[in-house]
Amino acid sequence: MTRPNDLITRSRAAVWHPCTQMKALDAVPPLAIVRGEGAWLIDADGKRYLDAISSWWVNLFGHAHPRINAALTDQLGQMAHVMLAGCTHAPVVELSERLAALSGLGHAFYASDGASATEIALKMSFHYWRNTGQPEKRRFISLKNSYHGETLGALSVTDVALFKDTYAALLNDSHQVMSPDARQAAPGETASDVARRAAADLEAWLTEHAATTAALIVEPLVQGATGMAMYDADYLRLARALCDQFNIHLIADEIAVGFGRTGTFFACEQAGITADFLLLSKGITGGYLPLACVLTTDTVYAAFYDDATARGFLHSHSYTGNPLACRAALAVLDIFATEAVLERNSQTAAQFNALLEPVRHHPRVRHFRQTGMIWAFDVVDAPPGFADHWQLAARAQGILMRPIGATVYFMPPYILDEAALQHLATTTLALLDRGT
Repeated sequence: MTRPNDLITRSRAAVWHPCTQMKALDAVPPLAIVRGEGAWLIDADGKRYLDAISSWWVNLFGHAHPRINAALTDQLGQMAHVMLAGCTHAPVVELSERLAALSGLGHAFYASDGASATEIALKMSFHYWRNTGQPEKRRFISLKNSYHGETLGALSVTDVALFKDTYAALLNDSHQVMSPDARQAAPGETASDVARRAAADLEAWLTEHAATTAALIVEPLVQGATGMAMYDADYLRLARALCDQFNIHLIADEIAVGFGRTGTFFACEQAGITADFLLLSKGITGGYLPLACVLTTDTVYAAFYDDATARGFLHSHSYTGNPLACRAALAVLDIFATEAVLERNSQTAAQFNALLEPVRHHPRVRHFRQTGMIWAFDVVDAPPGFADHWQLAARAQGILMRPIGATVYFMPPYILDEAALQHLATTTLALLDRGT
Protein backbone atom coordinates (compact mmCIF):
# COMPACT_ATOMS: atom_id res chain seq x y z
CA MET A 1 0.00 0.00 0.00
CA THR A 2 1.28 3.47 -0.93
CA ARG A 3 2.02 5.58 2.14
CA PRO A 4 1.41 9.34 2.24
CA ASN A 5 5.08 10.04 2.97
CA ASP A 6 6.11 8.04 -0.09
CA LEU A 7 3.87 10.13 -2.35
CA ILE A 8 4.99 13.39 -0.73
CA THR A 9 8.69 12.55 -1.17
CA ARG A 10 8.23 11.45 -4.77
CA SER A 11 6.03 14.46 -5.55
CA ARG A 12 8.60 16.91 -4.21
CA ALA A 13 11.29 15.16 -6.28
CA ALA A 14 9.38 15.05 -9.58
CA VAL A 15 6.39 17.44 -9.59
CA TRP A 16 6.54 21.23 -9.85
CA HIS A 17 3.39 22.23 -7.99
CA PRO A 18 1.27 25.18 -9.17
CA CYS A 19 1.15 28.50 -7.37
CA THR A 20 3.79 27.20 -4.95
CA GLN A 21 7.24 28.18 -3.77
CA MET A 22 8.55 24.62 -3.76
CA LYS A 23 10.85 25.29 -0.81
CA ALA A 24 7.74 26.06 1.24
CA LEU A 25 6.72 22.40 0.95
CA ASP A 26 9.27 21.72 3.68
CA ALA A 27 6.88 23.41 6.11
CA VAL A 28 3.55 22.74 4.40
CA PRO A 29 3.82 19.38 2.60
CA PRO A 30 1.16 18.49 0.05
CA LEU A 31 -1.66 16.20 1.12
CA ALA A 32 -1.30 12.75 -0.41
CA ILE A 33 -4.87 12.03 -1.54
CA VAL A 34 -5.82 8.63 -2.93
CA ARG A 35 -9.61 8.76 -3.12
CA GLY A 36 -12.61 11.08 -3.06
CA GLU A 37 -16.12 10.36 -1.78
CA GLY A 38 -18.77 13.05 -1.94
CA ALA A 39 -17.51 16.16 -0.16
CA TRP A 40 -14.56 14.29 1.37
CA LEU A 41 -10.99 13.57 0.29
CA ILE A 42 -9.22 10.53 1.76
CA ASP A 43 -5.48 9.97 2.18
CA ALA A 44 -3.54 6.70 2.12
CA ASP A 45 -4.01 6.24 5.87
CA GLY A 46 -7.76 6.57 5.51
CA LYS A 47 -7.94 10.03 7.10
CA ARG A 48 -10.82 12.09 5.73
CA TYR A 49 -10.70 15.79 4.86
CA LEU A 50 -13.76 17.92 4.17
CA ASP A 51 -13.13 19.62 0.83
CA ALA A 52 -14.19 23.11 1.93
CA ILE A 53 -12.81 24.79 -1.20
CA SER A 54 -14.12 22.36 -3.84
CA SER A 55 -10.60 21.39 -4.91
CA TRP A 56 -9.82 24.92 -6.15
CA TRP A 57 -13.47 25.82 -6.78
CA VAL A 58 -14.21 23.17 -9.40
CA ASN A 59 -16.15 20.43 -7.60
CA LEU A 60 -19.89 21.11 -7.50
CA PHE A 61 -21.55 17.83 -6.57
CA GLY A 62 -18.85 15.88 -4.80
CA HIS A 63 -16.17 13.43 -5.81
CA ALA A 64 -17.12 10.21 -7.62
CA HIS A 65 -20.63 11.42 -8.42
CA PRO A 66 -22.61 8.49 -9.89
CA ARG A 67 -24.35 10.43 -12.68
CA ILE A 68 -21.13 12.02 -13.93
CA ASN A 69 -19.28 8.70 -13.58
CA ALA A 70 -21.96 6.97 -15.65
CA ALA A 71 -21.84 9.60 -18.39
CA LEU A 72 -18.07 9.29 -18.69
CA THR A 73 -18.19 5.49 -18.69
CA ASP A 74 -20.74 5.57 -21.50
CA GLN A 75 -18.69 8.05 -23.52
CA LEU A 76 -15.51 5.98 -23.06
CA GLY A 77 -17.28 3.17 -24.86
CA GLN A 78 -17.91 5.42 -27.86
CA MET A 79 -15.04 7.87 -28.37
CA ALA A 80 -12.49 9.57 -26.15
CA HIS A 81 -11.43 12.35 -28.51
CA VAL A 82 -11.61 13.69 -32.03
CA MET A 83 -10.20 16.96 -33.32
CA LEU A 84 -12.81 19.69 -33.57
CA ALA A 85 -11.14 21.37 -36.57
CA GLY A 86 -12.97 19.78 -39.49
CA CYS A 87 -14.93 17.33 -37.32
CA THR A 88 -17.80 17.56 -34.86
CA HIS A 89 -19.56 15.23 -32.43
CA ALA A 90 -22.80 14.98 -30.48
CA PRO A 91 -21.55 15.97 -26.99
CA VAL A 92 -20.03 19.29 -28.13
CA VAL A 93 -23.07 20.15 -30.25
CA GLU A 94 -25.55 19.41 -27.46
CA LEU A 95 -23.46 21.24 -24.86
CA SER A 96 -23.20 24.30 -27.09
CA GLU A 97 -26.94 24.31 -27.71
CA ARG A 98 -27.76 24.02 -24.02
CA LEU A 99 -25.29 26.70 -22.92
CA ALA A 100 -26.67 29.02 -25.59
CA ALA A 101 -30.20 28.46 -24.31
CA LEU A 102 -29.12 29.15 -20.73
CA SER A 103 -27.05 32.25 -21.49
CA GLY A 104 -28.87 33.91 -24.37
CA LEU A 105 -25.61 33.92 -26.34
CA GLY A 106 -24.77 32.16 -29.58
CA HIS A 107 -21.76 30.15 -30.64
CA ALA A 108 -19.44 28.48 -28.12
CA PHE A 109 -15.65 28.29 -28.47
CA TYR A 110 -13.88 25.74 -26.27
CA ALA A 111 -10.52 25.45 -24.52
CA SER A 112 -9.17 23.57 -21.52
CA ASP A 113 -8.79 26.09 -18.68
CA GLY A 114 -9.92 29.47 -17.43
CA ALA A 115 -6.82 31.43 -18.46
CA SER A 116 -7.23 30.12 -22.01
CA ALA A 117 -10.84 31.30 -22.00
CA THR A 118 -9.64 34.77 -21.05
CA GLU A 119 -7.05 34.70 -23.84
CA ILE A 120 -9.73 33.70 -26.35
CA ALA A 121 -12.11 36.49 -25.31
CA LEU A 122 -9.39 39.15 -25.45
CA LYS A 123 -8.27 37.98 -28.88
CA MET A 124 -11.85 37.78 -30.17
CA SER A 125 -12.65 41.29 -28.96
CA PHE A 126 -9.48 42.74 -30.49
CA HIS A 127 -10.05 40.86 -33.74
CA TYR A 128 -13.72 41.88 -33.89
CA TRP A 129 -12.78 45.56 -33.84
CA ARG A 130 -10.11 44.93 -36.48
CA ASN A 131 -12.58 43.08 -38.71
CA THR A 132 -15.11 45.90 -38.36
CA GLY A 133 -12.64 48.61 -39.36
CA GLN A 134 -11.68 49.90 -35.90
CA PRO A 135 -8.18 48.47 -35.27
CA GLU A 136 -7.35 51.31 -32.89
CA LYS A 137 -9.67 49.70 -30.29
CA ARG A 138 -7.06 47.43 -28.72
CA ARG A 139 -6.74 48.34 -25.01
CA PHE A 140 -8.47 46.50 -22.19
CA ILE A 141 -9.85 47.62 -18.84
CA SER A 142 -10.17 45.48 -15.73
CA LEU A 143 -10.97 46.11 -12.09
CA LYS A 144 -8.37 46.84 -9.47
CA ASN A 145 -7.51 43.63 -7.60
CA SER A 146 -8.87 41.55 -10.46
CA TYR A 147 -7.71 38.08 -11.40
CA HIS A 148 -8.25 36.51 -14.82
CA GLY A 149 -5.46 33.95 -15.15
CA GLU A 150 -1.70 33.71 -15.50
CA THR A 151 -1.00 33.22 -19.20
CA LEU A 152 0.39 36.42 -20.71
CA GLY A 153 -2.82 37.88 -22.09
CA ALA A 154 -4.81 36.95 -19.01
CA LEU A 155 -2.05 38.27 -16.76
CA SER A 156 -2.17 41.59 -18.59
CA VAL A 157 -5.68 42.19 -17.24
CA THR A 158 -4.93 40.70 -13.82
CA ASP A 159 -4.08 43.07 -10.96
CA VAL A 160 -2.14 40.89 -8.52
CA ALA A 161 1.39 42.20 -8.07
CA LEU A 162 2.79 38.89 -6.80
CA PHE A 163 1.79 37.16 -10.03
CA LYS A 164 2.26 40.05 -12.43
CA ASP A 165 5.31 42.15 -11.56
CA THR A 166 7.95 39.60 -12.55
CA TYR A 167 6.50 39.38 -16.07
CA ALA A 168 5.64 43.06 -16.54
CA ALA A 169 8.01 43.47 -19.49
CA LEU A 170 6.13 40.73 -21.38
CA LEU A 171 2.62 42.05 -20.85
CA ASN A 172 0.31 44.21 -22.93
CA ASP A 173 -0.81 47.52 -21.52
CA SER A 174 -4.13 47.59 -19.68
CA HIS A 175 -5.83 49.97 -17.28
CA GLN A 176 -7.44 49.12 -13.94
CA VAL A 177 -10.48 51.08 -12.78
CA MET A 178 -11.89 51.24 -9.27
CA SER A 179 -13.18 47.98 -7.87
CA PRO A 180 -16.75 48.04 -6.51
CA ASP A 181 -15.59 45.94 -3.51
CA ALA A 182 -18.18 46.68 -0.81
CA ARG A 183 -15.50 46.68 1.90
CA GLN A 184 -14.57 50.16 0.68
CA ALA A 185 -17.83 51.66 1.96
CA ALA A 186 -17.35 54.89 3.89
CA PRO A 187 -19.49 55.51 6.99
CA GLY A 188 -23.10 55.73 5.88
CA GLU A 189 -22.44 54.25 2.43
CA THR A 190 -24.11 51.12 1.12
CA ALA A 191 -22.66 48.50 -1.20
CA SER A 192 -24.73 50.08 -3.98
CA ASP A 193 -23.14 53.47 -3.24
CA VAL A 194 -19.68 51.93 -3.65
CA ALA A 195 -20.80 50.33 -6.91
CA ARG A 196 -21.92 53.71 -8.21
CA ARG A 197 -18.63 55.34 -7.25
CA ALA A 198 -16.79 52.61 -9.11
CA ALA A 199 -19.03 53.03 -12.15
CA ALA A 200 -18.29 56.77 -12.14
CA ASP A 201 -14.58 55.96 -12.26
CA LEU A 202 -15.20 53.68 -15.24
CA GLU A 203 -17.23 56.39 -16.95
CA ALA A 204 -14.44 58.94 -16.45
CA TRP A 205 -11.93 56.61 -18.07
CA LEU A 206 -14.17 55.79 -21.02
CA THR A 207 -14.96 59.46 -21.61
CA GLU A 208 -11.28 59.94 -22.42
CA HIS A 209 -10.26 56.58 -23.88
CA ALA A 210 -13.25 54.77 -25.39
CA ALA A 211 -11.97 55.25 -28.93
CA THR A 212 -8.94 53.06 -28.18
CA THR A 213 -10.60 50.62 -25.77
CA ALA A 214 -11.77 47.19 -26.88
CA ALA A 215 -13.41 45.76 -23.75
CA LEU A 216 -13.96 45.81 -20.02
CA ILE A 217 -13.42 42.45 -18.29
CA VAL A 218 -14.96 41.81 -14.87
CA GLU A 219 -15.53 38.96 -12.41
CA PRO A 220 -19.27 39.34 -11.77
CA LEU A 221 -20.28 39.85 -8.11
CA VAL A 222 -17.18 38.22 -6.56
CA GLN A 223 -13.51 38.95 -7.26
CA GLY A 224 -12.10 35.63 -6.19
CA ALA A 225 -8.35 35.22 -6.08
CA THR A 226 -7.58 38.52 -4.36
CA GLY A 227 -9.69 37.79 -1.31
CA MET A 228 -13.32 37.14 -2.30
CA ALA A 229 -14.21 40.82 -2.77
CA MET A 230 -18.00 40.96 -3.11
CA TYR A 231 -20.00 43.79 -4.64
CA ASP A 232 -23.49 44.96 -5.50
CA ALA A 233 -25.11 43.92 -8.79
CA ASP A 234 -25.74 47.61 -9.52
CA TYR A 235 -22.16 47.80 -10.78
CA LEU A 236 -22.84 45.22 -13.49
CA ARG A 237 -25.97 47.06 -14.62
CA LEU A 238 -24.13 50.36 -14.79
CA ALA A 239 -21.09 48.83 -16.48
CA ARG A 240 -23.29 47.21 -19.12
CA ALA A 241 -24.93 50.56 -19.86
CA LEU A 242 -21.55 52.31 -20.08
CA CYS A 243 -20.15 49.66 -22.41
CA ASP A 244 -23.15 50.20 -24.68
CA GLN A 245 -22.86 53.98 -24.47
CA PHE A 246 -19.16 54.03 -25.31
CA ASN A 247 -19.22 51.11 -27.78
CA ILE A 248 -16.91 48.65 -26.05
CA HIS A 249 -17.36 44.99 -25.21
CA LEU A 250 -18.25 43.64 -21.77
CA ILE A 251 -16.45 40.39 -20.92
CA ALA A 252 -17.98 38.53 -17.96
CA ASP A 253 -15.42 36.19 -16.41
CA GLU A 254 -17.69 33.65 -14.72
CA ILE A 255 -14.95 31.03 -14.58
CA ALA A 256 -15.19 30.85 -10.78
CA VAL A 257 -18.69 32.21 -10.17
CA GLY A 258 -20.78 30.43 -12.81
CA PHE A 259 -22.85 27.28 -12.35
CA GLY A 260 -24.71 28.37 -9.26
CA ARG A 261 -21.87 29.68 -7.09
CA THR A 262 -23.47 33.07 -6.50
CA GLY A 263 -27.03 31.82 -6.04
CA THR A 264 -28.13 32.04 -9.67
CA PHE A 265 -26.91 29.83 -12.47
CA PHE A 266 -24.88 32.70 -13.92
CA ALA A 267 -23.89 35.63 -11.72
CA CYS A 268 -24.87 38.13 -14.43
CA GLU A 269 -28.50 37.05 -14.01
CA GLN A 270 -28.65 38.96 -10.73
CA ALA A 271 -28.05 42.18 -12.65
CA GLY A 272 -30.41 41.24 -15.47
CA ILE A 273 -27.68 41.72 -18.08
CA THR A 274 -26.06 39.76 -20.88
CA ALA A 275 -22.36 40.21 -21.57
CA ASP A 276 -20.77 40.24 -25.01
CA PHE A 277 -18.48 37.40 -23.92
CA LEU A 278 -19.21 34.90 -21.15
CA LEU A 279 -16.24 32.88 -19.85
CA LEU A 280 -16.86 29.51 -18.20
CA SER A 281 -14.62 26.83 -16.72
CA LYS A 282 -13.97 25.30 -13.25
CA GLY A 283 -17.41 23.93 -12.30
CA ILE A 284 -18.46 23.28 -15.89
CA THR A 285 -17.53 19.58 -15.63
CA GLY A 286 -18.22 19.27 -11.91
CA GLY A 287 -14.50 19.01 -11.16
CA TYR A 288 -13.90 16.02 -13.42
CA LEU A 289 -12.04 17.13 -16.55
CA PRO A 290 -10.43 20.32 -17.90
CA LEU A 291 -12.83 22.33 -20.04
CA ALA A 292 -13.42 26.01 -20.71
CA CYS A 293 -15.92 27.79 -22.89
CA VAL A 294 -16.30 31.27 -24.35
CA LEU A 295 -19.83 32.17 -25.39
CA THR A 296 -20.39 35.28 -27.48
CA THR A 297 -23.05 37.13 -29.44
CA ASP A 298 -24.21 36.50 -32.98
CA THR A 299 -22.94 40.00 -33.82
CA VAL A 300 -19.40 39.10 -32.81
CA TYR A 301 -19.61 35.76 -34.61
CA ALA A 302 -20.84 37.40 -37.80
CA ALA A 303 -17.80 39.71 -37.94
CA PHE A 304 -15.58 36.64 -38.49
CA TYR A 305 -17.83 34.87 -41.03
CA ASP A 306 -16.18 35.57 -44.38
CA ASP A 307 -14.52 34.05 -47.42
CA ALA A 308 -11.13 35.33 -46.26
CA THR A 309 -9.35 32.87 -43.97
CA ALA A 310 -7.51 35.67 -42.20
CA ARG A 311 -10.81 37.14 -41.03
CA GLY A 312 -11.64 33.88 -39.23
CA PHE A 313 -10.74 33.21 -35.60
CA LEU A 314 -7.62 31.11 -36.10
CA HIS A 315 -7.14 29.97 -32.54
CA SER A 316 -6.98 26.32 -31.54
CA HIS A 317 -6.24 23.79 -28.80
CA SER A 318 -5.65 20.11 -29.51
CA TYR A 319 -8.30 19.06 -26.99
CA THR A 320 -10.87 21.71 -27.93
CA GLY A 321 -14.36 20.37 -27.26
CA ASN A 322 -13.09 17.03 -25.96
CA PRO A 323 -16.05 14.57 -25.98
CA LEU A 324 -15.34 13.19 -22.50
CA ALA A 325 -15.22 16.66 -20.96
CA CYS A 326 -18.37 17.68 -22.83
CA ARG A 327 -20.22 14.59 -21.56
CA ALA A 328 -19.21 15.47 -18.00
CA ALA A 329 -20.51 19.01 -18.57
CA LEU A 330 -23.78 17.66 -19.95
CA ALA A 331 -24.18 15.49 -16.86
CA VAL A 332 -23.66 18.60 -14.71
CA LEU A 333 -26.41 20.41 -16.64
CA ASP A 334 -28.66 17.37 -16.21
CA ILE A 335 -28.16 17.51 -12.44
CA PHE A 336 -29.10 21.19 -12.41
CA ALA A 337 -32.15 20.48 -14.56
CA THR A 338 -33.53 17.63 -12.46
CA GLU A 339 -32.41 18.10 -8.85
CA ALA A 340 -33.48 21.65 -7.83
CA VAL A 341 -29.84 22.52 -7.13
CA LEU A 342 -30.28 26.28 -6.75
CA GLU A 343 -33.20 25.88 -4.36
CA ARG A 344 -31.24 23.40 -2.26
CA ASN A 345 -28.22 25.72 -2.27
CA SER A 346 -30.38 28.53 -0.92
CA GLN A 347 -31.46 26.34 1.98
CA THR A 348 -27.87 25.20 2.62
CA ALA A 349 -26.65 28.80 2.62
CA ALA A 350 -29.28 29.86 5.15
CA GLN A 351 -28.40 26.91 7.38
CA PHE A 352 -24.67 27.61 7.19
CA ASN A 353 -25.18 31.33 7.83
CA ALA A 354 -26.97 30.46 11.06
CA LEU A 355 -24.15 28.16 12.13
CA LEU A 356 -21.58 30.85 11.33
CA GLU A 357 -23.18 33.55 13.49
CA PRO A 358 -20.53 33.14 16.23
CA VAL A 359 -17.84 33.50 13.56
CA ARG A 360 -19.49 36.61 12.12
CA HIS A 361 -19.37 38.31 15.53
CA HIS A 362 -15.95 37.07 16.59
CA PRO A 363 -13.62 39.94 17.65
CA ARG A 364 -10.94 38.84 15.18
CA VAL A 365 -13.33 38.89 12.22
CA ARG A 366 -14.00 41.83 9.91
CA HIS A 367 -16.11 42.08 6.77
CA PHE A 368 -17.91 38.76 7.10
CA ARG A 369 -19.59 38.35 3.71
CA GLN A 370 -21.54 35.83 1.69
CA THR A 371 -22.81 35.55 -1.87
CA GLY A 372 -24.62 32.34 -2.75
CA MET A 373 -22.36 29.42 -1.89
CA ILE A 374 -19.29 31.58 -1.17
CA TRP A 375 -18.39 32.83 2.31
CA ALA A 376 -15.40 34.92 3.41
CA PHE A 377 -14.09 37.03 6.26
CA ASP A 378 -10.89 38.93 7.02
CA VAL A 379 -8.81 38.21 10.13
CA VAL A 380 -7.70 41.54 11.60
CA ASP A 381 -4.66 40.34 13.59
CA ALA A 382 -3.37 37.77 11.11
CA PRO A 383 0.34 37.18 11.85
CA PRO A 384 3.02 36.53 9.20
CA GLY A 385 2.49 33.11 7.65
CA PHE A 386 -1.18 33.14 8.69
CA ALA A 387 -2.48 31.32 5.60
CA ASP A 388 -0.05 28.41 6.02
CA HIS A 389 -0.67 28.15 9.76
CA TRP A 390 -4.43 28.12 9.26
CA GLN A 391 -4.20 25.57 6.46
CA LEU A 392 -2.19 23.14 8.59
CA ALA A 393 -4.37 23.63 11.66
CA ALA A 394 -7.49 22.97 9.58
CA ARG A 395 -5.93 19.83 8.11
CA ALA A 396 -5.30 18.53 11.60
CA GLN A 397 -9.05 18.82 12.17
CA GLY A 398 -9.89 17.06 8.91
CA ILE A 399 -10.69 20.09 6.71
CA LEU A 400 -9.01 21.23 3.49
CA MET A 401 -8.88 25.04 3.45
CA ARG A 402 -6.55 27.50 1.74
CA PRO A 403 -6.83 31.12 2.99
CA ILE A 404 -5.91 33.98 0.67
CA GLY A 405 -3.59 36.15 2.73
CA ALA A 406 -5.62 37.17 5.78
CA THR A 407 -8.91 36.17 4.17
CA VAL A 408 -10.51 32.89 5.20
CA TYR A 409 -13.13 31.63 2.77
CA PHE A 410 -15.42 28.68 2.15
CA MET A 411 -16.47 27.54 -1.31
CA PRO A 412 -17.64 23.99 -0.65
CA PRO A 413 -19.40 21.46 -2.89
CA TYR A 414 -23.16 21.90 -2.99
CA ILE A 415 -23.83 18.64 -1.14
CA LEU A 416 -22.74 19.38 2.44
CA ASP A 417 -25.08 17.89 5.04
CA GLU A 418 -25.79 19.39 8.46
CA ALA A 419 -22.99 17.44 10.16
CA ALA A 420 -20.39 18.67 7.64
CA LEU A 421 -21.60 22.26 7.93
CA GLN A 422 -21.45 22.04 11.72
CA HIS A 423 -17.94 20.56 11.58
CA LEU A 424 -16.75 23.40 9.33
CA ALA A 425 -18.35 26.13 11.47
CA THR A 426 -17.17 24.68 14.79
CA THR A 427 -13.61 24.16 13.57
CA THR A 428 -13.43 27.69 12.16
CA LEU A 429 -14.58 29.17 15.46
CA ALA A 430 -12.04 27.08 17.37
CA LEU A 431 -9.20 28.21 15.12
CA LEU A 432 -10.18 31.83 15.65
CA ASP A 433 -10.38 31.34 19.42
CA ARG A 434 -6.92 29.83 19.64
CA GLY A 435 -5.31 32.62 17.60
CA THR A 436 -4.31 30.49 14.61
